[in-house]
Amino acid sequence: MTLADLDARVARDLELIQWRGPDWTIARDRPGGHIYDVLIVGGGQSGLAAAFALQQERVNDVLILDENPQGLEGPWLTYARMRTLRTPKQLTSIDLGIPSLTFRAWYEAQFGVESWTALGKIPRAQWMDYLRWYRRVLALPVRNEAKVVAIEPVEPVLFRVALATGETLLARKVVLATGIQGGGEWHVPDFVKTALPAHLYAHTSAAIDYAALAGKRIGVLGIGASAFDNANAALEAGAAQVDVFARRSELPRINPIRFMERVNLAPRYPALSNADKYRAMADFLAKNQPPTTDMFEAASAHDGFALHLGAPWLAVEQVGEGARVTTPLGTFDFDFLVLSTGLLSDPGLRPELAALAPRIARWADRYTPPEGQRNALLDAHPYLGPAFELLPRDPADADLLHGLFAFNYSALASIGLSASALSGLRHALPRLARGVADQLFLDDAPAMVDAFLAYDEIEFTATWPCDTTGAAA
Repeated sequence: MTLADLDARVARDLELIQWRGPDWTIARDRPGGHIYDVLIVGGGQSGLAAAFALQQERVNDVLILDENPQGLEGPWLTYARMRTLRTPKQLTSIDLGIPSLTFRAWYEAQFGVESWTALGKIPRAQWMDYLRWYRRVLALPVRNEAKVVAIEPVEPVLFRVALATGETLLARKVVLATGIQGGGEWHVPDFVKTALPAHLYAHTSAAIDYAALAGKRIGVLGIGASAFDNANAALEAGAAQVDVFARRSELPRINPIRFMERVNLAPRYPALSNADKYRAMADFLAKNQPPTTDMFEAASAHDGFALHLGAPWLAVEQVGEGARVTTPLGTFDFDFLVLSTGLLSDPGLRPELAALAPRIARWADRYTPPEGQRNALLDAHPYLGPAFELLPRDPADADLLHGLFAFNYSALASIGLSASALSGLRHALPRLARGVADQLFLDDAPAMVDAFLAYDEIEFTATWPCDTTGAAA
């Protein structure tokens, strides 16, 4: 089978199951502007798949907005520096149960079954190639280089979405499919930001030019997967020395995601009580995701690599043209620092939500953990409804938030592995699509019922050979 054959098979499969049915929503256009049923912010894997899932619900008036140029959506060709995806290759995600849409089908169409069998994990760049094909073969509506800068309610069940270009769009529903960073921000410790000029450090999420750092000494803070991805990238680009520091006395070895996949916890997690969710996610965040074995071994194989455990950074300062790091093990001088320090999930950190963030409920508003178990990272997460809908702190603000969905990493505390994890997407997408479609329907329920009561299309057209008394003619 060729890729062209697979394209045709996808089209046939969708035709057989009538994936894209006729619209049923009630148009709300007004003079001077179209009102979309749904605007999706983010054109990466979650945003593309969300639009496709909505089509199953026959919600077709959808537009995806992405701030990046076409083909560079998501992290895969920008700041992601691992060689392969970290999830097992056989997991399905954005295909929504359609075999011809799986990564495996796409891969085998080009490289063959034997190549798939020999494949260990999915190469990062090939995953991006697959996403480009997914967008093309499904003809998904994406507008690139469309950065959303503000989302504001203009009346009940209607949002104004402002773009950096000055253009504004109107939508009944807005889905924030903004990935791992889209529910807050990447975290750079204050003691680094206040002590050093910006040119001496960067978070691993930044577009770091490692080639320009060839021959330099680089210090990395953190021992998550991205720390070793970046250490290896720097050393492969010619860095003279890369030192990785961690406050922990040993490397994390357990990946809790693998357990979640094994027992199918992802689809069941939303049914847990608040107490069990809080307990589980506090442990999830504490364990962290360990580095992949292959990337750790690749980084540590370089002569210029060093690992310092039990060595938190106590202070940093500028010394000459570089940075000095103080740890319990002594001081170290570097030309550049890289921070693998994770992210914070909090709607208040999102500039596009500035008008609404004070009204959005967080976990701290809805759940009080037992004494001594409070977790500030969890408390700042938005407290979401069962379909990823943002909820109000004050019930009086319910109309202002109605129609706004957080389909990004900040859903972790409320929905579990879902919007930004391939392990959870296949369960999360139907949940989101049903929730959005249900809202669209219920918003217009009186009109829908009126239309039902007025329905008079004749279906039975047969005649019966009898007179008016019912006797046989």
